[in-house]
Formats: sequence, structure tokens, C-alpha cells
Amino acid sequence: MKPLSLSALLLAFLCVGCGHSRSPATSLSPSAASLQPQPTPAVSGSGQMPLQSPAVPALSESSSPPREVPSPSASGSQDPDRKENLQRGEGVEEEEEATIADPLEPVNRAMFRFNDRLYFWVLKPVSQGYGKAVPEPARVSVKNFSTNLAFPVRFLNCLLQADISGAAAELGRFTVNTIWGVGGLLDPSSSQQLNIPQRDAELGETLGVYGFGQGFYLVWPVLGPSSARDSVGMVGDYFLYPVNYLSPWYLPLAFKSAEEVNDTSLRIGQYESLIEAAIDPYVALRDAYAQYRQKKVDARKGKSQPVKPGGVR
Repeated sequence: MKPLSLSALLLAFLCVGCGHSRSPATSLSPSAASLQPQPTPAVSGSGQMPLQSPAVPALSESSSPPREVPSPSASGSQDPDRKENLQRGEGVEEEEEATIADPLEPVNRAMFRFNDRLYFWVLKPVSQGYGKAVPEPARVSVKNFSTNLAFPVRFLNCLLQADISGAAAELGRFTVNTIWGVGGLLDPSSSQQLNIPQRDAELGETLGVYGFGQGFYLVWPVLGPSSARDSVGMVGDYFLYPVNYLSPWYLPLAFKSAEEVNDTSLRIGQYESLIEAAIDPYVALRDAYAQYRQKKVDARKGKSQPVKPGGVR
């Protein structure tokens, strides 16, 4: 009787279980089905990238909520620390490009064409011939000599910028190069043993350190690109360059012409590479000049703290 009762009970249990079984697709509970990864539809114009299902981390049994993946646009606007850093200018790699006003563009373009032809027709051929006739070490010595002569310009402008260490370095360079460098033909102060850096300071840069803007763009015949501020600086530096006090009047002109030919022979190809890569060479040279001068002033502002008119640094 007992074996017959057990067999009947087992048969009834199996029938009940088969009658309530579901298909595999619907056997999951609603909560478990919601955990399956679903593709997120792209929203046009939202500025956010659609999250693909493999990028969503799988939920563990601890039922912790998934973390949101911020989009690039949201991370910049919702992070207060990043916004504060942007306001301070910290952590920003992109630099603002310097611009300069050009109200005299027609005249400047005419001067640019004149200087361009002067370079290709006169200065470059003469410099190439000079470079073939004079060895490079001799040309470097000539450049060292003219650089040593310009010591008063750099020294005084370092003092005007309150760059005492720069003025001391310039004084040390001038002394070493004049005595041990055979009047400045050699540059022992730049050797590995001494390593006295040169401070390339001039009056236009000094005015920029004190807050004077570049003003408007100017292209001088022969002298090349400049600005209203740098033109004033050139006039001031003129009286600090000892060569300008030579007599008669044509000796300074002859010395500067030879100096320009010598310098050009050491850097032939730089101007050509700039204008060949530009759609408008005039605009390319103007923007490059403005950017270069602004970077020089910014670099000097970081090294010196000039005294303001009120006596406060």
C-alpha cells in the first residue's frame, strides 16, 4: 500500500510542476529583466554621446546603482573645480592667440612687397655669396662681436624691468666675453663651465612689461615688421647702441649693413619656409610677429616685477 501511495504522490507533484512552467524568455522576474543591458538611443542635438550596452558596467548582486558616465560637454559645465580652474587660467593648455590692429594695411602691404623684393633680389644673393666666401666659424664670430656691442641695450632694459639677476648676468657675460673672448669674437660665457644665459631685453619689450600694448602694426622699409610700441622702443635703443656714435655718418650704416648680411647668411631659409607655407604671406608674417612679441613680453613679466608709478610692485 505504501509503495502505491508514494508513486501516486510523485506523479501528482510532477503534473503540477509541468502545468506552471514558463518559457525561458519570460521566466525572469520583472526586476531581473530590467537588469539586462539595453542600448541607449541617440538624441540629436543633445551634445552627448550614446552609451552602447558593452560600455555599461554589469550590476553585481549587491544591487548598487550604476554610475553615470558624464559626456564631454557635461563634465566641463558641471564640475565646479574645473570651472574655477578655467576662470583662473589653470590647467588650460590652449593659449589665446595675440592679435594686432592693422589700420594702415594698404601702406604696410606695399612696404611688405618692397622688403620682400629687396630680400630676394639683393639681400639673399649677397648673403649667399658672402656665406660661400666666409667660413661659418668666422661669421659666428662676427655675430658674437655685434651681440657683445649691444650690451648697453640689454643691461639697461634689464634694470628698467627690475630684473637684477638678468642685469648681473649681462654684466658678467660682457666682462667675460670682452676679456677672455678676444673683444667679444668668442662666447666663453655660454660654455658648459660658465653657462651664463643671455637676456634678450630691449625697450619695446620693457614698455610691454609695464603694460603698454602693441598698438597698431607697422612695416618699415628695410627694417621690416614692427608696431607702434616697438617703433618707439627702436628709437630709444638707437641711442644705447655704441655703433651709432661712429663718425662720419656712413660708418654706422656700413656696419649695420654688414651685420645684416652676416646674420642673414646664418639663417637663410627661415623666411622662405614661412611665406611658402602661408596662403597670404603678409597676414602670416603679421600674425607671427604679434604672437612672437606677445610671448616675449609674457615671458619677461614672469621673470620680473617692475615697480609701478605708485611704488607698489
